[in-house]
Amino acid sequence: MELDRTQVEHIAALARIELTDEEVESFGQQLSHILEQFELLRQLDTTDVPPTGRAADLNTVTREDVAQDCMPPEDVLSNAPRREGEFFRVKAVLEE
Repeated sequence: MELDRTQVEHIAALARIELTDEEVESFGQQLSHILEQFELLRQLDTTDVPPTGRAADLNTVTREDVAQDCMPPEDVLSNAPRREGEFFRVKAVLEE
């Protein structure tokens, strides 16, 4: 499918981008090529292909949750930029 100049300019307007004349020509060719590739994909027989949300299975790798002794407060706070007693001192996030 060959896109004409008006269609490329319309797509650019929808994307809220300004294109130079050279960019309209270049993107027009590129978008036309992409649409041709989709047309090739449309011709494939996918009747026996089950629908899927991703191309490959994902496995979440996690370690076993094992309880451990806590670090001493002095070790934890040793890298704190600001501290107040045994607490981290941070800037206020919400105004009162």
